[in-house]
Amino acid sequence: MIELLSYDFMQRALIAAVFVGIAAPLVGVYLVQRRLALMGDGIGHVAVTGVALGLLTGASPTWTAVGVAVLGAIAIELIREFGHTNGDVALALLFYGGLAGGVLITGVAGESASRLQEYLFGAITTISVADVWFTMVLAAVVVLVAVGLLPQLFAVTHDPEFARVAGLRVRLYHVLIGLLAAV
Repeated sequence: MIELLSYDFMQRALIAAVFVGIAAPLVGVYLVQRRLALMGDGIGHVAVTGVALGLLTGASPTWTAVGVAVLGAIAIELIREFGHTNGDVALALLFYGGLAGGVLITGVAGESASRLQEYLFGAITTISVADVWFTMVLAAVVVLVAVGLLPQLFAVTHDPEFARVAGLRVRLYHVLIGLLAAV
């Protein structure tokens, strides 16, 4: 095991995994409490479109995936809030739309679906130094926001009616939870 850590690619993989492993549960707790446990999966499918946009434009697919995932999280919350529906319908719309958009854009970019799979199902051991830094910064932001706003996020997640009466902007915090999940 120690010998494996002497390789740069293993060090990068371990660092990225530790940072994601610290940040993800801090958001997951709120998603489960809001009965949106599948939101991470849905946003992952929306990120397929982001990867495809990166391939089409020549930009970093990691950056474009995060950008599109953030937009998807906002869309999920807007559909839930203004569409007067539950989270499952919003997730289903974006779940399949994200996949379809990704495949369509990848075809327009002249790439094959296997190129998409390299990014979506690739190995963490192939992560670049730039992506490790990107992951560390985003994970740090998630941790700071989740810990810094713990009382507010708990209140709006556990009892939105109470939070609204207490003067909290429930919709804003729900969108924030979605954004944290996307990141």
